[in-house]
Amino acid sequence: MKVSIDPTKCIACGSCVAICPEVFEMKEDGTVDVKSEWKGKDIPEELRAKVIEAHDMCPVTAIVIED
Repeated sequence: MKVSIDPTKCIACGSCVAICPEVFEMKEDGTVDVKSEWKGKDIPEELRAKVIEAHDMCPVTAIVIED
């Protein structure tokens, strides 16, 4: 599973950061993104449930999960 943020949809509410700070971060410019260590890489099994929860809770469906 790989994860990314669609910047055209993201409203930077921070819910993903609150749910899974291991993978998502609030940038200094106020945007939210996937942490650099996880960009384009497989999310480990122990974090997948939290990433899915963040995806499901995103109010604007900005989190993209690829299998």
